Amino acid sequence: MINETIRQDFPILKEIVNEHPVVYLDSAATSQKPQVVIDAISRYYETSNSNVHRGVHTLGNLATEAYEGARETVRRFLNANSTKEVIFTRGTTASLNLVAQSYGYANVEEGDEIVITYMEHHSNIIPWQQLARAKKATLKYIDLTPEGTIDLEEVKRVVTPKTKIVAMTMASNVLGTINPIEEVTNIAHANGAVMVVDAAQGAPHMKMDVQSLDCDFLAFSGHKMAGPTGIGVLYGKQSLLEEMEPVEFGGEMIDFVGLYESTWADLPAKFEGGTPIIAGAVGLGAAIDYLENIGFDAIAQHERELVQYALDEMQKIEGLEIYGPKEAEKRAGLVTFNLKEVHPHDLATVLDMSGIAIRAGHHCAQPLMKWLDVSATARASFYIYNTKEDVDRLVEGLRMAKEYFGE
Repeated sequence: MINETIRQDFPILKEIVNEHPVVYLDSAATSQKPQVVIDAISRYYETSNSNVHRGVHTLGNLATEAYEGARETVRRFLNANSTKEVIFTRGTTASLNLVAQSYGYANVEEGDEIVITYMEHHSNIIPWQQLARAKKATLKYIDLTPEGTIDLEEVKRVVTPKTKIVAMTMASNVLGTINPIEEVTNIAHANGAVMVVDAAQGAPHMKMDVQSLDCDFLAFSGHKMAGPTGIGVLYGKQSLLEEMEPVEFGGEMIDFVGLYESTWADLPAKFEGGTPIIAGAVGLGAAIDYLENIGFDAIAQHERELVQYALDEMQKIEGLEIYGPKEAEKRAGLVTFNLKEVHPHDLATVLDMSGIAIRAGHHCAQPLMKWLDVSATARASFYIYNTKEDVDRLVEGLRMAKEYFGE
């Protein structure tokens, strides 16, 4: 497993919560930040705070170098062809909405199909619902296997020559399921559709290679991968982005403004109107550098070992039901579960009394909750700073909660 000294890089893990050392098991919602990322953001504000692309003074040049340097870091991380294919946004949600509102509104017509799955986060459902309603298109769902995985034969059945967009999460934020994105992309392309990937739960945990995946669009957020909040990325193939219209208008994204008409700047500026998220981009670049220094193969292996250990130990608790694939190899770094007769919110509250932070609720995945036939679930999600001792604390807390509620 990853060297446990990595925990020392994350100052928040020294905090005491309810008189207990904190055990943070909510990284799928937002990860903690290493000191190098915090320092990178502080250093930008302390030494080079200025707007970008506008002034010719020294601070402006330093800020622009830092901002565009972060874009190159993201390009390398994704293995994109060009920095023109890297658009900075507020996060995964903003990225997916940009695709729906720009590419979708221009290319989807009445009678066309948009295909998604039951395991999608609301951010990868609602933009397509709105697009389908506005364009009188049909929104279709790929069903899941009983284990909560994708069957490619089902994908081939649902995706047809009428399909214009297939949108799918790389890894479920509830089931943990890692989806066969490359294979689904091939099916989408064979039917003339574009492939949109929600990589919010993928990018923090595994190597990205958009050229190998051959997806048309891919979105992720910085705050789930040791970076700051408020920064995300939309990757898009350059040929598609060049044809798309911007959805936000203002400074920086223009080439020429006349009294009655305007023209747009070249990529990527066309989609980054206004003062961009400069400090966020700098922090994201530092986070990617930090994670790459650890190595994504090592991160994935560490999480598989933790998840397998958690699955083994949690299954020993009578009355505890675990959702999603049973093998750690098929999962991202999380375990979603329910304890019989105990509401997830009550369970999370009791665990918090022992300093253990988990997630409880519908996880912005209400269609999936309906598919699971539950109203809510509890979720423990792991990252590079978690250890087997954290899992032991969780299991101990679950046993205590079971006694507390008289189960």
